Amino acid sequence: MAKKIGFIEAFSIGVGGMVGGGIFAVLGLTIDLAKGAAPIAFMIAGLIALVTSYSYVKLSLKYPSEGGTIEFIVQAFGNGIFSSIINNLLLMSYVVMLSLYAFAFGHYGSALFLGHDNATLSKILEALVIVAFTFVNILGAFMTGKAEDIMVFTKLAILIVFVILGFTTFSPVQLEPSHWNNMLSVTSGGLMIFLAYEGFELIANTAKDVENPEKVLPKAYYSSVIFVIILYVMISAVTIGNVSFAEAKKASDFVLAIAAEPFLGHLGFVLIAIAAMLSTASAINATIYGAGRVGYLVSKLGEIPQSFEEKVKNGYEGMIIIGLLAIIFVFSFDLENISIAGSLGFLIVFSLVNLANFKLYKETNANRLIAGFGFLLTSLSAVVLVGYNFVHNIKALGSSLVLILIVILFSYFYKKITKTHLSKCLDKDLEKKINL
Repeated sequence: MAKKIGFIEAFSIGVGGMVGGGIFAVLGLTIDLAKGAAPIAFMIAGLIALVTSYSYVKLSLKYPSEGGTIEFIVQAFGNGIFSSIINNLLLMSYVVMLSLYAFAFGHYGSALFLGHDNATLSKILEALVIVAFTFVNILGAFMTGKAEDIMVFTKLAILIVFVILGFTTFSPVQLEPSHWNNMLSVTSGGLMIFLAYEGFELIANTAKDVENPEKVLPKAYYSSVIFVIILYVMISAVTIGNVSFAEAKKASDFVLAIAAEPFLGHLGFVLIAIAAMLSTASAINATIYGAGRVGYLVSKLGEIPQSFEEKVKNGYEGMIIIGLLAIIFVFSFDLENISIAGSLGFLIVFSLVNLANFKLYKETNANRLIAGFGFLLTSLSAVVLVGYNFVHNIKALGSSLVLILIVILFSYFYKKITKTHLSKCLDKDLEKKINL
């Protein structure tokens, strides 16, 4: 009998999913948008994630399934065109995350090897790391749970040491309200980097294997999100306390490495750059596996072609498609485009998870006020993100909206053409449980 997952493992999955490459990639962007209020921006995004985690707790307890978010959407809205669109949007959001991690890997790698950012080398590294880990996943040589636990705690140890030592050379001047951008920019900055928090939803995919779920799942969800909020706020504060806004803008794509130089010198730059590359490589590896799994599950629902179900060695053919899409993304979009697309995608998905909990409140035994508040908060956040970028960055917003439109059109026509009608549950064990 397989060993059940306890609190530490579930907590590690949530924290590991959030603290991947996101903080390394988007910190500079957040500082550029919010200036001294960057910690506030991270707090705003974190509070949205925390409210949404309530719906994940309730839905995970009622519908424990390897499908996680996909299962919740199907249970609330049925296996029709609407669910198909949302599930495919989730899959595409994972591809966006993959390109974000590759972006961070490439730019930190370029800074490490050359001492500065080089666009050509960055793009080469971005493509190579995706190809390498797609190949690794196809061979089935993905990291085991134990190795991932070690990697998570190694990443956390490096970042915690960064925070502790960073306060020894810390200057609070730039954190004063006089150095803050207006609150609309701060809020929009938080929403734009919301994808740095999306990883907590991975706990849902393991819910059926959690020991004593009524006790473990709420603790794992809430504690992992709260822990990461505190960590991100501290990291952004230490960075602003050690790097001028001009330096942060100039080295936006690898600002964390620059921030380590005042207290560790060039060694700090090298250590953080290496840590960023290891962290993002780990996140790429896990995301390709996770996205491949999501593609497999969505394919089982008949919402994308069956090639995503096909086995290649010990992986899925869909992993190759996902890897190719991610490479197209990193060559087609810049960091701001990627961040907007990813954050908007996850805000839409999370708003519907909150709505699912609101709709199924009798089955999940949920408080409708909290679920409804979560839905309004995530929906309003998506609207604010769209509105702000409509005024300030219409080109990047246009790319995101075109991507969402492509997902909608593909899902609609694929569902209409194939006319697939499957069972109301993705997970067969859950189906048996519901039918009892």
